[in-house]
Amino acid sequence: MNPGIYLVNKPVGPTSFSVVREFLDEVRTASPSKRVPVCHGGTLDPFAEGLLLLLVGQATRLFELLHAVPKTYVARVEWGVEKDTGDLHGREVFRGDTSSLTPTRLDEALTPFLGWREQVPPATSAKKLGGEPAYRKAHRGEEVVLPPSRVYLHSARWLSHALPRSSLLELTCRGGYYVRSLAQELGRVLGSGAHLSALRRTVIGPWTVPAEGQRVGVHGAGLLPWCSSRDLTDQEVGELRRERPIPSARLRAPEWRLPEGFPDPQAPVRAFHQGRLSFLLREREGGWSSETELRGGL
Repeated sequence: MNPGIYLVNKPVGPTSFSVVREFLDEVRTASPSKRVPVCHGGTLDPFAEGLLLLLVGQATRLFELLHAVPKTYVARVEWGVEKDTGDLHGREVFRGDTSSLTPTRLDEALTPFLGWREQVPPATSAKKLGGEPAYRKAHRGEEVVLPPSRVYLHSARWLSHALPRSSLLELTCRGGYYVRSLAQELGRVLGSGAHLSALRRTVIGPWTVPAEGQRVGVHGAGLLPWCSSRDLTDQEVGELRRERPIPSARLRAPEWRLPEGFPDPQAPVRAFHQGRLSFLLREREGGWSSETELRGGL
């Protein structure tokens, strides 16, 4: 079980943490004498399915860099009822009139949500409140009031409609975006009420959801392909480990480009030594300094 990023297809039902725990048990069975960290690269709710990234070993240190790349979802929006959780498992809090919904009205309603805006996360989200995930407080019946977050929606389009009951929506956003909140806000704007009955994550950055039951490992040059890169000599590795900058050198362009107009993720430079991703670099004072050393390489 080599360190790296693994793409899995999470089914409806399990939590993201339970998928991590199952994978961690497998890693520990394969390497019982080693303590190998494992985490996921962005949660999916139990009712949601699709692409989940599992980060193993030193790859867990790449977690924050995954937040700023595009994520694509396909969501089924149910019209007529708003639920307190924003999804099909919640408690009904509003019932509205759906008779005036048309494809044209739904197209017009989407437009104001594009780009950067403030969004209030669901009370049952994993956002921390007083050091504890909000969903734990909500499940205990406590009042949860979360402050709005700055989020980015790059594109959104309706794939199909079964009006007045439901519509299928595809959207691409930056990490931290809550599709449940979008459905809730659309229902309020239209006066009909709305919630999600299904959600599938299909893409994160350059990676697509694998077939059911399959697992795809990503290592070496396949990691963070939206970042520029360069190779390191043995001497440069030594300098970086001594916290000394190394001279600037010509960089290789990213192997994968973000969608046009997508916010710049301010990504570091990948530095490879003997074919393995070994450092993440930042430019300082005309040279390159180590931001992160990935011990053993990926």
